Amino acid sequence: MEQSLPNSSPDLPAPDAPAVGVGPWEGAWPDGDHWDHDLLAAGDTRNVTDGYRYWRHEAIVADLDERRHGFHVAIENWQHDLNIGSVVRTANAFLAREVHIIGRRRWNRRGAMVTDRYQHVRHHPTVSDFTAWAAAEGLTVIGIDNFPDSVPLETYDLPERCVLVFGQEGPGLTPEVHEAAEATLSIAQFGSTRSINASAAAAIAMHGWVRRHVFGQHV
Repeated sequence: MEQSLPNSSPDLPAPDAPAVGVGPWEGAWPDGDHWDHDLLAAGDTRNVTDGYRYWRHEAIVADLDERRHGFHVAIENWQHDLNIGSVVRTANAFLAREVHIIGRRRWNRRGAMVTDRYQHVRHHPTVSDFTAWAAAEGLTVIGIDNFPDSVPLETYDLPERCVLVFGQEGPGLTPEVHEAAEATLSIAQFGSTRSINASAAAAIAMHGWVRRHVFGQHV
């Protein structure tokens, strides 16, 4: 069984980063198991929304788990793609159920800005491992790439339970994922460039799911 990747990024700003967040709690400390006494005493400079200030890390993850959306995000990692960290950060912002790394286990966490500590990340060594997992979970695999048979994301009715899959920067989705996907979606472009990078495409696709299933905006 696949396991979530360990959280190795410290949830602290870089030594030379400007001070952010809030200082020590002023007044009587609040009651509740979700509060972190160390943070209440010293202040909270983590990259979290104000509603989670001074909360224990485990309490934040538990609260997010109660509200996560029905879509997953997957990205192929055959060449140590630098976009993966940004995809994880965006998946956290849009509250994806999980992020899936297909291929190499190691990935560059810099772009995640420590959001990987709050986002479940699962590894699949091969495409077949990933597609078998998706089938067992009853998730529709949706590829995002510009292929001759791609249909516009803007007019496609994204299913509520699905996994959006993105390829490497440059080569895009592998033939294996393209074949396994129920549909492959393209993002409309109007300039001279042939493509946009994977992290930008992921943000657009995730927001498309949110518009459809959170705000009820039908295509």
